[in-house]
Amino acid sequence: MNKLKVIITGATGMIGEGVLYHCLHRPEVEKVLVIGRKTCGYSHPKLNEIIHGDLSEISSLSDRINGYNACYFCLGVTSAGKNEADYTRLTHTLTLNFATTLAKLNPDMTFCYISGAGTDSTEKGRIMWARVKVKTENDLVKLPFKQVYNLRPGGIEPFLPLKPTQTYYKTYKYLGWLFTMIKVVAPGMVITLKDLAAAMINASLVGYPKHVLEMKDMKILAKAKV
Repeated sequence: MNKLKVIITGATGMIGEGVLYHCLHRPEVEKVLVIGRKTCGYSHPKLNEIIHGDLSEISSLSDRINGYNACYFCLGVTSAGKNEADYTRLTHTLTLNFATTLAKLNPDMTFCYISGAGTDSTEKGRIMWARVKVKTENDLVKLPFKQVYNLRPGGIEPFLPLKPTQTYYKTYKYLGWLFTMIKVVAPGMVITLKDLAAAMINASLVGYPKHVLEMKDMKILAKAKV
């Protein structure tokens, strides 16, 4: 089995940090490169980092991002307070520009994109963010990667401790009981961050027959034998 050489974006957010943590602790991952606007705050023998202000233009980094075989794109912004043009620029345009450069350099790469539960499948739905997300999904699949997986998590239960300074973890300290209740009443609505990270890594290692991964698919992949 080939070892993974992974690029991660969004490592200062909850999902990206969780994915980074697991990559650093999975023996199948040989090398990790974090690309972000600020440091991820981690130090590890596997880890290298590039601080780059404009993530929509990474061609200038070509010499440093060549030779990787997986990318976990965890960067995202809320649609709250944004019009469709701005949200499209920050979601679709940025992601596709980043991915297009990677595809040219690393055609043997598996690209995993964090989308979201409820993403519209037609590009014509009434909800703006869902239209933009699915257009991003559809256009990523057209790029010449080895594999593309669009992951649609719903509620995500974090694991502690990672960085307790993050707002999400502070909130979870007081709302952990709510996740416990939801897992009992509607288990299909929640996935643990550990399983989400494992699903991305395992998709790169063993593949999956679908490009769009809903909650049940991610939970299956998280338990896959590698």
